[in-house]
Formats: sequence, structure tokens, C-alpha cells
Amino acid sequence: MKDLISKKDFLAWQPNYPTITETDPYYWELANRLASIGEESAMGKKVPASLIKRVALTLTGYIQDVISDSGIWRSFVEANRKLYGWSVPFHELPENYVDYELNREDVRFLCWYAIAMSYEDMRDLYPHDKELLEMADTLFDHLESVYEDAPQPETYNISRGLDFNDPEDGHDIFKLGQWLFLHCYLITPAFALTLSEIMSDEKLRDPKNITLLHERLDKAMMENPTGPLALFIPEWIYLILNGKFLTRREDKADGIHPYYEKFVKATDGKTLAYFDTYEKMNKFFIAHLDWEKGMEHLPMMKNEKDFVLMVNKHKGMLAARNVAKCIASPDNPYYDKEYAREHAFELLTVRGLCPADLLQEIFANNWLPDATFPGTDDRALVNANRDFIARCYLQQFYTGD
Repeated sequence: MKDLISKKDFLAWQPNYPTITETDPYYWELANRLASIGEESAMGKKVPASLIKRVALTLTGYIQDVISDSGIWRSFVEANRKLYGWSVPFHELPENYVDYELNREDVRFLCWYAIAMSYEDMRDLYPHDKELLEMADTLFDHLESVYEDAPQPETYNISRGLDFNDPEDGHDIFKLGQWLFLHCYLITPAFALTLSEIMSDEKLRDPKNITLLHERLDKAMMENPTGPLALFIPEWIYLILNGKFLTRREDKADGIHPYYEKFVKATDGKTLAYFDTYEKMNKFFIAHLDWEKGMEHLPMMKNEKDFVLMVNKHKGMLAARNVAKCIASPDNPYYDKEYAREHAFELLTVRGLCPADLLQEIFANNWLPDATFPGTDDRALVNANRDFIARCYLQQFYTGD
């Protein structure tokens, strides 16, 4: 069989890289078999070969994880249950689903995740797409055929025995964090878009600047959330080691922001205001917030439309553009149901379009009833998974605070 995945590419995803263990050849061969199967599928024939390799490596990492019970997939399932009350996004689980073992629904999700996070042309891929599920089921069948006899991955338990709070484990925990961030089948794919933005810097693509690139990636590892739940790497590590979320520090609320009282006075106590044109919004700034008369405020928004302003008692005010027609608030005269069916999904997937605080307010009030995966009418799937979708796609633009 032709090696579609090189040994170097396979080993780069292994926790022990560049060391080779006795079980690596087995899983390298398995990854290549999965890639061959994927290439022959209808979905595989529609996407670049590099993407099918990504799917194969993702599933190989997954089966290594569940066989060794390294805690990565386990932590994801447990986090989903704490956050949402279900185990795997997008899929109803059958009675024969077995926690932390090989499962069809896991493979279906991971195939969607590897493709949607890594391939711009299918970024909005419907998780129940027929060809996607057919490919995933064929790949699952092969994994199931080898599952009982597959060898125990020798070095996949790199987190075992580590204590998050023990200074003596600091070096190994940092090493674990680097691997999770850059090479882990579950955590890494969600970082693809941010990585492409980093690599758009020509200076970082220059081989002479490899040290600078490593410094930039280390900085991103410490500052950017990642993975399908958009957690920070220390949060992922704590979840893997301890089975629970690391408590985030709560910022103390400051005094009442000067915009707040003026805003709610102008809106009869409402914390949101809607405008279809820039001119109307600018008049609001001048008439009610006492901004300077005769000025065009927030001029970068002058050529936009469909604005939402939101005020917070302590944080101040935020402005969003090109989103008002998607928000089904009873106070929003500009809501457009048909427009929302075409564009509301973008609020969950386009980074920077809808500020996190506004999106959370929308979720809390169920003001996004008509969002669907593009090309479908499946509003229920988006509604049930909306927070997960926002985490997975928006990353630091949703959970970065």
C-alpha cells in the first residue's frame, strides 16, 4: 500500500516525537489505511488529499487515546456533560454507546471537526451531511475491526502521574501543553484559522526566523484559547489531569460606567438599541450620550448598516454592525426572518462579527431562532448546539476574556 502519510508527518502528531517506539509503525500503517479508505469515499473525492490525511491522523490519534485512556477524549466528553448535558456534539447517542471507548458518533463528530476547522471551502459543513456520515461510518467500521487487537500506544499517557500544582512537574506540564496545542488530534484543529493568520506574516515563514516563529507560537499557546471548547491550554491540562474545570479568576466589577445611565434613560431601561443606518446611530450618540455635535462618530462604521448597541453597567458600551436583521428581539424593528435564515449562522462562526457579550445575551433570550447550517433548514441542530458552535468557530472572540 502506498504511504499517503509520511512517517515524519505521522510522528509529528505523536507525544513522543521525534522518538520512535515499537507501536508507532502499527499506528502509522493504520493512519495510511484510513487515508486510503477516506480517499475512495464520495467526500474524499471532493476535498484535497491533505484534508483526508488530516482526518486519518485525527482518527488515529483518537483511537490511540481511547485505547490508552490518556484522558483527552474523556475530558472532552466530561466537559460536554458539565456544560450541556450531552456527550458528543450534534449526535443523539444510541443505547450501545460506551463511554471513553470507540464509538460511531465520536468518529462522525471528529470527521466533521477535522474538515470544518481545516478547510475554508467546507467551514460551514453540515454535521449530518450524507457524504460526510458515509465516510465517517466506513472509517469507523475499519477502526472497529482492529480495535480489540490494536497494541497499547507506548507513550500516549504523557499526562499520567502529573500534578498540576506541583512545581517539580512544571517542565513536563509545559511540554504536555506544547504537544496539546500544536499536535493533538482533538485540540489542534480548532487553532487552524488562527495559525493561518499567524503564518500570513511573511517574516515568520522565513526559515531564518524559526526562533521568532517558535516564540510567536509559544505566545499564542499562553494567550489563545483553543480546541473544540475554546479553553486555554492550562484549562485543558487541568481538565485532563483532574476531570474538572480550572476556576477562572473573576474580575471585580468597577463602578457604574458613565454611558450606562445615559443609555438606559434614552431607551426606557433597555440595555440594547437597534439602528438600520449609521446616521440614526450617530444621532443617538449625540442626542443621548452627549457626544460632540456635528461629528461623525465611529467613522469606520459609516458605510455599514444594521447596528446594535449594547451597554453594560460596568464595562461600558459595545457596537456591532451588520447583525441587527438577525436578532429576533421583540424590541428590534429590523429583524428579518428570511435574512436571518441566510445569515444568522454567521454570528456563530465569523470571528469579530458579533461581540461575545452580545452573543451571550442573544443566547440567553433565544433571539437566534432561525440560524441554520448553510444549505439546510435544520434550525433545531444549531439551537441545541449554539454555545458549542460559537466556542468551536469563534475561539478567542467568544471565550477569550
